[in-house]
Amino acid sequence: MFGLTFEKLLLVGLIAAVVIGPQRLPGAVTRFASMLRGLRRTVDAARLRAATELGVPADTAEWRALDPRQYDPRRIIAEALAAPPVVAAGDTASVPVPTSAADAAAPVAPETPRIPMRRVHVGSSAHPRWIEVPDESGATAPEPAAPTAPTDQATARDAVTA
Repeated sequence: MFGLTFEKLLLVGLIAAVVIGPQRLPGAVTRFASMLRGLRRTVDAARLRAATELGVPADTAEWRALDPRQYDPRRIIAEALAAPPVVAAGDTASVPVPTSAADAAAPVAPETPRIPMRRVHVGSSAHPRWIEVPDESGATAPEPAAPTAPTDQATARDAVTA
């Protein structure tokens, strides 16, 4: 607090002992201690008065419950990633493998068929996007080829309309 270390406080105490003198030092320390006790009483009374008049909790545990640092997004994401995955109804891709005889005897959800998907080009030529949609024909579309530069004007027009 205030950059004060033990060595600095010891140095201030030694200078105070030399300046005040050995005869008046015990009385100065007593006055300083009583001043600190009075300050502590004043702070405690102000805290109690604020708690009763404003409804602000004075208990440290209650203040921790109101601490905004508990909503730190980094901590929330770290806890979410550390949590075990949630299995959705009908999702068999993440069904746990049985590790004991009791687990092996437990019924396993039947495997649901995967819906075949195909990739469709949407958007403009300036902002092309590929999305996956259900494939009604059952055949999957090939992966899109890397875009190539058109060689002439007609090829460029065909590439834009495609």
